[in-house]
Amino acid sequence: MARRFAALIRHGDYHQRTGAPSAHQPFALTERGAGQARAAAKSLTDMATALGADIHPEIDSSQMLRAWATADIMGATLQGDFSVSCHDALAERSVGAAANLRIEEIDEIIAADPRFDPLPENWKSDSHFCLPFQGAESLMQSGQRVAAHLTERLDSLPMRNTIKAFVGHGAAFRHAAHHLGVLAFDDIARLSMYHARPVVLECAADGTWHHVVGDWKVRGNAEPVLD
Repeated sequence: MARRFAALIRHGDYHQRTGAPSAHQPFALTERGAGQARAAAKSLTDMATALGADIHPEIDSSQMLRAWATADIMGATLQGDFSVSCHDALAERSVGAAANLRIEEIDEIIAADPRFDPLPENWKSDSHFCLPFQGAESLMQSGQRVAAHLTERLDSLPMRNTIKAFVGHGAAFRHAAHHLGVLAFDDIARLSMYHARPVVLECAADGTWHHVVGDWKVRGNAEPVLD
């Protein structure tokens, strides 16, 4: 029976705007991030060898530059003919019309609009909270979107042991893993993802998903839940 694997890869380190909770920031990788992407290619190769699987030649990426660049560097580093395809479905949680604003700017907008109640203190990390802006979604909604994409793409893989790389964003990946039955709800906030270190899940023949290799990052007690 052929085995199907999804390698979830959070983008590399990038030039992030400080204080802006939106993950739709259009900025490039840092040099460190580019190095992390090259290391991810080697990790993926080692994992594929250990699992006896071929690496699928098409890498799926979110539309964000940092994710595409991570996937592009990985494809150029891997041995073979690899390409990158970008998908809206792999985006991180959208904050809608508040995209790329700083937290204090979002608070000011909420305070100035009589239709809105003050935001809860933990709104950024609350899996079920959705900002009251057009186009916004909750973290759980983003995870459901990503989980559907992973399932659809693995269902289309050839009938041989295959590992397919997906380059996207930590919070959406963790919430997707919850929707797929891999992470308990409490683990979503307890864990994070390292930059450009693959976490590999397997979709079994009966449709159940399992974590097979690659480490989640365990958060420190004082580490904020922002990604």
